[in-house]
Amino acid sequence: MRKFLLGFLYFIPFLTLAQQSERKLAVNPEVHFRMFWMNTSYPGEFKDDYALGSSLNLGGKLNFANHWEFRVGYRVFANLWSSNLAASDPVSGGGNRYEVGLFDLLNPKDRFFGKLEKFSLGYSNANWGITVGRMAIETDWINGQDGRLSPTGIEGANAWFSTKDQLKFSAWGISRMSVRGTSEWLSVGESIGVFPVGRNPTGKVSQYVGKTSSDWLAIAEVAKEWESFSMNVSNTLAQNISNTIWAQGEKRWENEQDGITWLWGVQAGFQFGLGDGGNENPIFQYKDPEDRNWAISTRLALKNSTWNLNLNYTNTGGKGIWHSPREWGKDAWYTFIPRERNEGFSSLDALTTFAEYTFPSTTLRAFAHLGFHWLPPLNAPAENKYNMPSYRQLNVGVKYSPKAISSLDFQLLVMNKEALKNQELTARQIYNKVQLIHINGIINWRWK
Repeated sequence: MRKFLLGFLYFIPFLTLAQQSERKLAVNPEVHFRMFWMNTSYPGEFKDDYALGSSLNLGGKLNFANHWEFRVGYRVFANLWSSNLAASDPVSGGGNRYEVGLFDLLNPKDRFFGKLEKFSLGYSNANWGITVGRMAIETDWINGQDGRLSPTGIEGANAWFSTKDQLKFSAWGISRMSVRGTSEWLSVGESIGVFPVGRNPTGKVSQYVGKTSSDWLAIAEVAKEWESFSMNVSNTLAQNISNTIWAQGEKRWENEQDGITWLWGVQAGFQFGLGDGGNENPIFQYKDPEDRNWAISTRLALKNSTWNLNLNYTNTGGKGIWHSPREWGKDAWYTFIPRERNEGFSSLDALTTFAEYTFPSTTLRAFAHLGFHWLPPLNAPAENKYNMPSYRQLNVGVKYSPKAISSLDFQLLVMNKEALKNQELTARQIYNKVQLIHINGIINWRWK
């Protein structure tokens, strides 16, 4: 990536020759302050935890000649108040899953740290652009998953091209990642295993942490929008691990008289293993190279001036387990609900619904997610990587941004997860997984 950046800088004089008559310089500061309260409680003797954290990003972007943009941002983190997040649960012996992710997972005892989050140079005009450096990303399977004190970021290059009929091509090359909840920039292989690793096919703790070989990620996307239909196709290739093909199409029907928009969406994906799955020794493999997995997801949605409603269903299957490192982003399927992932299973049936109501003449929104997730048997580690029981999840919350201070917003989320049916669960199958109430309170202030 560094060689690519040097080459890109070499061509700057040639690309700017046509812009000599447009020498304009604009400096725009970018400040983001976030305060995050989180706590998780369980019944009985399980360990409850809480944490209050804050982060402050200081940076800005410099625009030159209407085509060039340089962006930089440094973020500092602080653990203001928390329970002992390093202590194990006395019943299950497990470690904290949620609150510790607000800070540095690679050094949980560090209460104050920082990292250079953005450092990029970009050139763009009406129909093409290119950016290199450290930046944000939002693609199907590699994305910011911005549910902690800062999002996941990437180091690499992004190029895009748009035709006159609004067909857009995008490509990403990624060499390093800044996983949310960490202070370092890691290689692609090193980033896998920052989050809990689950079980290997024999039922023992997976051993791929620090032993996964993958030098880069490559993503290609094609997107097109018509008057009432949109389409997106992507290919995500993790060198020496896997290749994931993903497609999405959405059809909209608008009733201008009633102010109602209906939407029907369909997603389909196929994933297969590559190389040696991260390591030629099966004991240290992240993904079996022989895996062949498929997924299909659908959504029916209704939206008007006050209500946003949708009903979603996902089904996956095939040979082996669908893998998408949790460090790299949230699930792409329609049934995703914040605070849980459904990768890591050989099969999945998920049914979720979402309702959001915007109070008239205000910026106050109330929302609720309800989901039912049927997973493979707990006694089949080759099918159920994270030893997760089938579960029901309920999220309720509010979002509010004062009209007088548009740069400020508040969010409250209360989540509950319970096992479906009367499953006989061990302590490890409960702690961090079900029978819990999880609360998030978030304050954001942005200056751009």
